[in-house]
Amino acid sequence: MKYALTGLSLVVAVGFDQQTSAADFSQSTAGAVFAMTNRAANNQVVAFRRAADGTLTEAKAYSTGGNGIGVDFDTQGGLTLHADHRYLYACNPGSDDVTVFAVNGVRLTQIQKVAAGDQPLSITFSGRLAYVLDGSVAGNGVTGFTVGADGKLSPIPDSFRDLSSPIAVPGEVLFSPDGRNVIVTGKVGSIIDVFNVRSDGRLSKPEQNASFGLRPFAAAFRNDGHLLVLESGLPTPNNAGVSSYDLLRPGGTLEVITGSEKNGQTDGCWIVITNDQAYAYTANFVSGTISSYSLDSDGTVTLINGSAAFSGLTSQPTDLAFDTDSRYLYNLLRGTGGVAGYRVEANGILTFLGVFGVGGALPIADGASGLAAY
Repeated sequence: MKYALTGLSLVVAVGFDQQTSAADFSQSTAGAVFAMTNRAANNQVVAFRRAADGTLTEAKAYSTGGNGIGVDFDTQGGLTLHADHRYLYACNPGSDDVTVFAVNGVRLTQIQKVAAGDQPLSITFSGRLAYVLDGSVAGNGVTGFTVGADGKLSPIPDSFRDLSSPIAVPGEVLFSPDGRNVIVTGKVGSIIDVFNVRSDGRLSKPEQNASFGLRPFAAAFRNDGHLLVLESGLPTPNNAGVSSYDLLRPGGTLEVITGSEKNGQTDGCWIVITNDQAYAYTANFVSGTISSYSLDSDGTVTLINGSAAFSGLTSQPTDLAFDTDSRYLYNLLRGTGGVAGYRVEANGILTFLGVFGVGGALPIADGASGLAAY
């Protein structure tokens, strides 16, 4: 089933509200969605109130106190909520730091800005550990932090680890569900690095694995440890796909379960999994679509619909995020400067709710990157 946007006829443009009252938090907000502008000067996080029916209202933009880069992060995980939703972490690749916000409804309060290596682009958490992906050629690797009870990050001395290739052009850093491994996808060379997490929180040297498909971008773990990796498939058009793997220990070798289940779309870049572990959705940048997949308990991945949702050829869909219950799916549209919303039905079909925030604080076709929701 497709949900097409024609011009602005189906776009819900919501005004930019500079003020938020106590009633906004206690009465009209079921949750929140946060999107990042990635502006090269004064990076901002734009907060949206989420109503019980999944619709969004733009509330306020908050400065990170750092700088973006004005073009796509080209990674997943640049804006991340901690598991308890009390803290939000925003990567500032233009100023080489990460901003930490305390979260209260849609209200953000900056509590820290910490140096995070050369061009931080993605961050992942496991308990009291965090790892940041540094994506520049000069500092292509990951660096570790401990996470305090107050949400603040403290650098782990001597924790930086190079990726297996200095020109990997990484797509995401991600902890395994049990916290014993960290994986990093590498688009150039089509590789996936697996690090072992040591008892002191530092990482081993990476074990390099060949990706089954071309240009592995984003990744997501099922709760049972099966790893899903979305491949952009470029430079071949209509070649995006999802592969699944078993992570073998202790060495960190990946064993293929499903090899590049194609969706007929171009430039698949972002992937998320529902809470019940039954469905996965991918955003396809060039095609302007979201693809849907079913997931079996043995790790097998099967395409349901390559074009489960269509937001327009100029929409440039990037980051995906679910609300806490994975009842609603949100997609940052770089091309139109808005956030598309969908209700996730019991059979995995997406019902279009609208595009929110167009004409507000998000830039249009100017590099907006990073999405988080609860």
